[in-house]
Amino acid sequence: MDRVLSTAIAREAITRFQQIVNGPLLQQIGDLNREGQLLSDANNWDGRLASEFRTHWSDTNQKLLTVQRTLEELRQQVAKINQNIMQAGGNQ
Repeated sequence: MDRVLSTAIAREAITRFQQIVNGPLLQQIGDLNREGQLLSDANNWDGRLASEFRTHWSDTNQKLLTVQRTLEELRQQVAKINQNIMQAGGNQ
């Protein structure tokens, strides 16, 4: 494929994508992980249903960390791809 394109719409979407990932999304995932860790401590929250939460939390926590890491990698990749396209098109 020889086509190289980054429209104004794409560049605006990239900026918004990066702002969401850098801003509220990664922050909220981090906040959710922090609160889940507090709730997974039996010294903070206990009982039969709290115990069920702890059983599920470990796996959920790992998935959230993976999502957080993957989103950051994707954000960096989108920025690099767009930079390369802009340079290839002479739109530095």
